[in-house]
Amino acid sequence: MSRTPFNPDAIKNPGRGNDDGCNILHVDMDAFYASVEVRENPKLRDKQVIVGFPGSRSVVLSATYPARALGVHAAMSMSQAMRLAPNAIVVEPQMHLYAQTSQAVMTIFESFTPLVQPLSLDEAFLDVAGARKLIGRPTQVGELIRERVLAQQGITCSVGVASTMFVAKLATNYAKPDGLHVVPHDQVIEFLHPLPLSSLWGVGQKSAEQLSRLGLKTVGDIANTPLKTLQRVVGQAAGEHLRNLANGHDLRRVTPNQAEKSIGAERTFDIDIDDAQIILAQIHELSDKVARRLRAGDFLAKTITIKVRFADFTTITRSKSLSSSTDVGNEIYAVTKQLFEGLHLARARVRLVGVRATGLVSSQDGAYQMSFSERISGWREAEQVMDKVAEKFGDFKVGPARLIRPEREY
Repeated sequence: MSRTPFNPDAIKNPGRGNDDGCNILHVDMDAFYASVEVRENPKLRDKQVIVGFPGSRSVVLSATYPARALGVHAAMSMSQAMRLAPNAIVVEPQMHLYAQTSQAVMTIFESFTPLVQPLSLDEAFLDVAGARKLIGRPTQVGELIRERVLAQQGITCSVGVASTMFVAKLATNYAKPDGLHVVPHDQVIEFLHPLPLSSLWGVGQKSAEQLSRLGLKTVGDIANTPLKTLQRVVGQAAGEHLRNLANGHDLRRVTPNQAEKSIGAERTFDIDIDDAQIILAQIHELSDKVARRLRAGDFLAKTITIKVRFADFTTITRSKSLSSSTDVGNEIYAVTKQLFEGLHLARARVRLVGVRATGLVSSQDGAYQMSFSERISGWREAEQVMDKVAEKFGDFKVGPARLIRPEREY
């Protein structure tokens, strides 16, 4: 590879970047949840907006760039975010709306190439090698995608263009917000080596501390460290993995239609709760939320898990596999209720509860088997009606009576 000094400014403009051999795009929506909220309510435009539940114990899910300019970021505690941005407007998340927008965005991607690998609701990898003859060079495809997402969905996205998935994802960081960044194939090493070692996939806090004890601080340091030394610190497989990435080697290919591994929802209480009925009401709400997300994604779940985090941050999980897969909130709640009651907590103080569905199969492939009791009660049909109400009016306008309350008490 060329040893020409890497010049980010020279390739910031896609017209000047050499994208030969750079067939991988990483597309990431800009402040996705917050951008959707601004789209739905134009009065929020150019304001400090934080998406999350009010309360000091909640966390930030997304924030607009005016809020980010003050230091607010996703996964930050809401209390810290409000100290940094006391005038910010807090908006509760509308997950059904984000899921709809995500599906529309993925459809746009698929209009350019069938090789689309979603990573989450707001980002995906695309292999656009096959689009060269029909549409143009990768940078042209990236710009067209950005234009189409803005025109059709009213939100912006950023695009990283590179020869590998790993480098394309890193390149997106240089494109944000609302831009496109190319890392030419012959400048990958110059791009990678000055970056902090935390940029490498697989380097978490623990491994970063272990590597830093050796005096390793950058990706270049990793690339120039003997393989056996790396393996002695982080293990044989991890050492080889990091060394390959540090030298620009990433053999993965964009794999479309990767199955979703799990769908879940959590809630952190504003104060520690020791009332089982309040906790069960929240578990019920989370069970219904997970069921809606399953139906929105055309999934059925085989295994249901609850998570309970106590006041001292101790966390436990319990799971149960079903005799047949489901996407019905009433069935999921029956399982989560049983799992929670089986803990026999005796008024233990609970900080967080969560519900997760795993063992997912497509509802198109896995025939839904109704139990005799459901044929009588019609729970699935009732919940499908509630989905339609939620699409039009928002979450929890219609739901189980036990979840109806004048305002959130926790």
